This record gives sequence, structure tokens and C-alpha cells, in this order.
Amino acid sequence: MIPLSSRLESSEQPFHEMKNALEEHEFALGGSWDYSHGSFDRYLDEAHKVWLRVPFDVVNGNVDSESADSEATIKVGQPFVLKHIYNEGLDSEAHPRAMGSLIDQFQEPLDPDAHVEPKWIDKAKDILSEVEQLFPH
Repeated sequence: MIPLSSRLESSEQPFHEMKNALEEHEFALGGSWDYSHGSFDRYLDEAHKVWLRVPFDVVNGNVDSESADSEATIKVGQPFVLKHIYNEGLDSEAHPRAMGSLIDQFQEPLDPDAHVEPKWIDKAKDILSEVEQLFPH
């Protein structure tokens, strides 16, 4: 994980304004969000192993990714670049979940915090610079 400096860090933004603006720059709401915190993620490589992540905490209201009426305010954390090295293929030791109706068939990352090459850090900084222009204050 490589932390990046950003003037967005510690800023407070309306959740849906930030979500909509970042989606126009190929970010998506990270899969591990909940009503009090989350992240906006953008892959940097075609294999989807290197990511720019912009974390946030909810300071007012609740995040609801489906409702455009949410009036949540978020506080942006320090953006960072991360790289996951995955073991390709299905997990031969998959375990049933949720009353046996689901199987977790994908393997854990071999290295969830792998070395990030400088070209990805530079690309992340460029994207972050573009995004910062969307939020002038």
C-alpha cells in the first residue's frame, strides 16, 4: 500500500456528489462499504490487480448506494495505491457458506499488499490530480 498526498484528504463532501463525480472517472463504490464508511476504487491495470482507493467515513447521515436521496456527508481519508496478487483459478478447498447455498470458490490473494511499481503510482497521482479539480474547495 502506497499512501498518496491529496488536498481531498480530510475534506467533507456530499456523498452522492462525490460518488457521481468519481463514477465519471471510472471509480466504483468499493465492495466493503457499509453505512458508516467505505471507499471509491478505480483499477489502474487491465488485470484489475492495481487499484487507486479513496477511503471515506460518514460524518452525517447514512450511505446508501441505491438511493439518490441520501443526504450523507462523508469525510475523505488519505488515498492510496494497492496491488493484489491473486492465485488464478478456483479454490480446490472451497467451503460452503450461508446455509450451504453458496460456495466461496475464489482463492485468497497470494499477496494482498504486493509491491507497486512506480508507473502505477504515477498513474494514480495523475488520476487523483484530475479528480481534485472536480472539488475546488
